Amino acid sequence: MLDFDSVQRQARSVEHLEHRPWALPERGWTMGQTWEDILFAHWRVPIEDLRARVPAELKVELHDGSAWLGVTPFRVTGMRLRGTLPLPGVSSFLELNVRTYVRAADGKPGIWFFSLDASSRLAVEVARRTYKLPYFHARMSAERRGEWIDYECARLDERGRVFSGSYRPEGRVFTAEPGSLESFLTERYCLYTTDERGVLQRAEIHHEPWPLQKAAAKLDLTTISSVRLDGPPLCHFSRRVDAVIWSPAPVR
Repeated sequence: MLDFDSVQRQARSVEHLEHRPWALPERGWTMGQTWEDILFAHWRVPIEDLRARVPAELKVELHDGSAWLGVTPFRVTGMRLRGTLPLPGVSSFLELNVRTYVRAADGKPGIWFFSLDASSRLAVEVARRTYKLPYFHARMSAERRGEWIDYECARLDERGRVFSGSYRPEGRVFTAEPGSLESFLTERYCLYTTDERGVLQRAEIHHEPWPLQKAAAKLDLTTISSVRLDGPPLCHFSRRVDAVIWSPAPVR
């Protein structure tokens, strides 16, 4: 079944710009995606655990005196190239990211991904080639149990890289206040990666502000992260956001 609603929502998202920290790129976006039922699970981590894993050209950002690492399981729907419709059986899959927060020398804050696991082998291959991101194919499932989502992820080519847990939203929906920890952890409008030559690249992202809720989570395994995670995470939930993404370009 074709998802016409997501196509329209993705295209309309660029009509709402007042929340953005900088202007949209002059060139057109290339890909639309909708992200659903996302858990933002975040841990404070020593910056020393991250610094060597991030390119020297990027500053690892701190908030409240700490670096932060996020584990974000969710479902991708409505994935498509601009000017096309989502293809049934290809445009929807599960994804789980491990990430931290960085800033380039020109001042633009963004996301650095340590890993991205996806249930679609095609999505993994396309993202590796096009965006030069560390995607991995994984065996994944997400089952609803009332308000709870039971989420499982096991990387196929690297034994022991596993996520297992359940989560659900709690309380009212809100948008993060500028300068708040919630804004720091979620309102990011670009990602960084490096190409085959090690040149820093940036892919711009646009979406409307995340509709957030606090979340309850029972996390059994988080070894999907190569960085050690201690203690309970800070958790937020979002039901859905529609996004458009630009192709990567060198950071000047």
